[in-house]
Amino acid sequence: MYWIGIVLCVALGVIFGSKLPIMSYVLTKYMSIAVLAALDSVFGGIRAYLEDSFDNLVFMTGFIVNTLLAAGLAYLGDLLRVELYLAAVVVFGVRIFQNLAIIRRYLLKKY
Repeated sequence: MYWIGIVLCVALGVIFGSKLPIMSYVLTKYMSIAVLAALDSVFGGIRAYLEDSFDNLVFMTGFIVNTLLAAGLAYLGDLLRVELYLAAVVVFGVRIFQNLAIIRRYLLKKY
């Protein structure tokens, strides 16, 4: 029954997030890259947990470093007037899909 609370919280977050403009348009590029990097770390952590190789220190440092590196890459691209954030989008997108494919195959074998 805990999933009902999760769905409710996500729904409330989407509603409040769409109605309250907390972030300026300038920062949305950095935030989207940071979210992609965080999702990559989360799916990598799930994969490592399923493979029995999860290490909390590796997960936390990877989460922080990936997020900061991706935001820094986007900022450097803005300074150089080059769309460097697209490189991060491609890399993190590929890694997220690879991790999801591995998780899916693991769960299909298990169940």
